[in-house]
Amino acid sequence: MRPAAAKDKKHVKTHINAEACLPAPRRLCCGSVTRRLLLALSAILLACLPLLRAADRPQMVFSSEQPTYFDGNTKEAVGIGNAQLAYGDLLLSADEIRYNTSTKIAIAHGHAILTQGARRLLADALTFNLVDGTYHVENLRMGEYPLNITGTSATGDKHTITLNEARATFHEPGAFVPTLRADKLVYAPGRKLQAESASVGIGGMRPITFSLFQQNLKEPLLSYVSLTGGYRASLGAFIESGLHLPVADGFRFGADLGIYTNRGVMFGPAASYGGKEDDNTFQGYVRSGFISDHGDRLTDVRGHPVPKNRGYVEWQHQQQVTSNLTLVGELNYWKDSEILRDFRPKEFFTVQEPDSFLESVYNGNNYFISAFGRFQPNSFHPVQERLPELRFDLLPLAVGHGFTERFNASLVSLHEDPPSGGPTLESTRFDTYYSLSRTFAPQPWLTFTPVAGGRLTYYDQAAGGRSTYTRALGEVGFDAALRTSATYDYKNEAWGIDGLRHLMTPRLLYRYIPEADKGQAYIPPIDRQTFTTYLQPLGLGDLRNVDQLHATNTVRLELDNTIQTRDSVYGSRDLMVFNLAADLHLRRAVGESDVSELHNEIALMPARWLQFDLYNSFAPQTFTMKEINTGVTIHDGDQWSVRLSSNFLRHQLDDYFIEGRRRINEAYEAIARVHYDFRTRRFNEQFYGIRQNLSNLWLVEYAVTLYDGPRRESRFGFNVQVQAIGF
Repeated sequence: MRPAAAKDKKHVKTHINAEACLPAPRRLCCGSVTRRLLLALSAILLACLPLLRAADRPQMVFSSEQPTYFDGNTKEAVGIGNAQLAYGDLLLSADEIRYNTSTKIAIAHGHAILTQGARRLLADALTFNLVDGTYHVENLRMGEYPLNITGTSATGDKHTITLNEARATFHEPGAFVPTLRADKLVYAPGRKLQAESASVGIGGMRPITFSLFQQNLKEPLLSYVSLTGGYRASLGAFIESGLHLPVADGFRFGADLGIYTNRGVMFGPAASYGGKEDDNTFQGYVRSGFISDHGDRLTDVRGHPVPKNRGYVEWQHQQQVTSNLTLVGELNYWKDSEILRDFRPKEFFTVQEPDSFLESVYNGNNYFISAFGRFQPNSFHPVQERLPELRFDLLPLAVGHGFTERFNASLVSLHEDPPSGGPTLESTRFDTYYSLSRTFAPQPWLTFTPVAGGRLTYYDQAAGGRSTYTRALGEVGFDAALRTSATYDYKNEAWGIDGLRHLMTPRLLYRYIPEADKGQAYIPPIDRQTFTTYLQPLGLGDLRNVDQLHATNTVRLELDNTIQTRDSVYGSRDLMVFNLAADLHLRRAVGESDVSELHNEIALMPARWLQFDLYNSFAPQTFTMKEINTGVTIHDGDQWSVRLSSNFLRHQLDDYFIEGRRRINEAYEAIARVHYDFRTRRFNEQFYGIRQNLSNLWLVEYAVTLYDGPRRESRFGFNVQVQAIGF
């Protein structure tokens, strides 16, 4: 049995070997055929490669009015009379074109025009190399928005042009167009303009010279340019100008100049800057002005004589350092309180008490960390200086079981030196607040949120004979809201109303903060209460008058109403907003009544061309209107607009305003503004003017201003102001 088994085993092995050997010749044959096929295909591809490359190249089309011919001596194809050579995105036309088939160079003479993409060049003579795309031109003229450029000669390619004895204008050449002349100009379309031995100006007047002028074409040529002239009795005849010119990428330097026949000359350097690199974006500006004022300077806000040497410096900066970090700063230095009011009234009326601060904020996943400094560079306005304040704010955070926590903490060094006299106040304060809340919703339309919190404040420099003082306060309360809605199938095509939806939300808020006024004698009152006619925040963690709190036991009632309709663009739009709010003081502070004024705000927007808004404060105890502010705005697209408004504050204000604008044509519009004081029965201000759009480059304003009443401003003023808008 064993030999048989051995024999069988040997047979199997031979069979396996035989099977292994039989396919071997087949694999060798397949490999040989494959190699032969690859060699054949490679040879075919190599043979066809020039044909494939030729197919990839654009076809050249050469034509002219007269029959084209070939000059065998020069190896040039010649076209005469409206000759054209088209090659890819290139189109060359001229009175005569000669194309050398050996060098692939085309020479155009007479009314030569080169069009390549968005670029269009006109020249007396032009030489173009079809191999590398370079060209040389004589007496170049070209336009590529927003530039119009000429030069005696130029060389270039698809990316850059270098011109000699060049002239560049923004938009079409004209008397009021910004103009640049240079011995040499390098132009990278859409990216950069660089000029050597350059002069810059308007039209034929180019008083400003540069050895090297650079302009990023993605930024405006003049980030700031203005010219104002006129007459005011307090200043006399005057002319004011401001100009910023580029001196480096993202940086522009210039000056502000004012000449006043009754006051003297005001001059100050000015600059603006901006840039972007990855996530870092920044922008800002600096303005200044200094004058030896020989006019009638009167007195400042403290009743002191205004000094002869006057000046101001203004700086603003905004920066996104990273995606999480921002930096904002502002500086307003005035040598006296009236400097801007006398010489820059438009800027003064928006910022009558200047602020100077620097703030950086880091935005975390659910928190903010900030550093804030407020400074007092001036000596005539009260400022609560923060030198500095470090703060951490945790956004409301769910902590489980339906609870939400809120936390913030700050450390600040405070300083106040009252300009009108009084003791200097200083304090180093640590302040922290923590609260827990939980929202219950027994019904989808009803929410009830109990709140409990505490605030701990430590003063390192206390008052009242104490070196330190610690105050601990607690609060309890709740926020309740009931949300209701109803829909009505009302339509009005004239007013664009397609159905109505009424959203109504009554709210009930309550806060109890006992003994919040304790320790007042030991706390320097720097962050204190200020005058306001509006309802203040109710929660302990939202109060800003940290150093002057009072005990609170208050219920606030609110009723919010919104009426909406369908909108084809935004889905819905508001037709009316009507809100009411009032406080019930269960424990009254000094000067408070049991019930606060009833505060009401209304906004009606029945159509896109009409808006009415109203705010009023009403004392229900005496049925007395404490404050009411109203406004009605009507406009017809960009054709005209008018706004009527009023401000009333009992025993203090009763003013009425009219502002209007009427477009006369594409270049002119009329503007007017009237301010009437009903208490004194006089027009405090009347402003009438005409605005002119000059070539879509300049906005010119001609205005007459009339003032009445005891004030520093002259009773009559006339001025013409020019501002750049189109470059």
